[in-house]
Amino acid sequence: MNKNTKHFTMQGGAGLMEGLLDLPLDGKKPRGIALVAHPHPLYGGTMENKVAQTLARAFVALDYAVARINFRGVGQSEGEHDRGQGETDDMELLYRHMVEKFPDLPVALAGFSFGTYVQSHLAQRLAAAGTPVEGLVLVGAAAGKWQMADIPPHTILIHGENDDTIPMQAVFDWARPQDVPVVVIPGADHFFHRKLNHIKSWVIALWLGRAQQKDDPEEA
Repeated sequence: MNKNTKHFTMQGGAGLMEGLLDLPLDGKKPRGIALVAHPHPLYGGTMENKVAQTLARAFVALDYAVARINFRGVGQSEGEHDRGQGETDDMELLYRHMVEKFPDLPVALAGFSFGTYVQSHLAQRLAAAGTPVEGLVLVGAAAGKWQMADIPPHTILIHGENDDTIPMQAVFDWARPQDVPVVVIPGADHFFHRKLNHIKSWVIALWLGRAQQKDDPEEA
């Protein structure tokens, strides 16, 4: 953790939740909020997973305030694994906590592996409530393993060419009917060993590209 990373606890649906808050560098004011979800807790996933950390660093570089929590039963977070439902509920509690802490800022959701299931459902839930998020970043999307929610067309999907946990074809089959492009990292496995910088650079470039397109009336 760097000096801009703060440890926190808050009340979750099953008791105490442990989290990390990363603030923009050089004392900059946040221009947005990003919530990052980690991989499957029953297979060693924590908020300090390297891909989750990389997603956090990407959004810090974009001057976002970034929050991560340990899911139920991980670290100091209380409760037991709830097959995604309780984890989505807890991520929504984190969303409400961060919106209260940093009001009037756009919100991004990002997740890796099992965390993509949680974030896809949270995005769908927030959109149905009339508070859609600014954007969604899903790395190693759990298509074919978990019942992913439908996602908006501007979602950023990043997958490893050699992912043998969630085959790339399953992600294509899920993304194709929704007309969502997939960025494929050549040679990357599920955990993006030696490829983490590719995730960070693609997230930053694509996020900035989305913002530019949004501001350009000819591209909107």
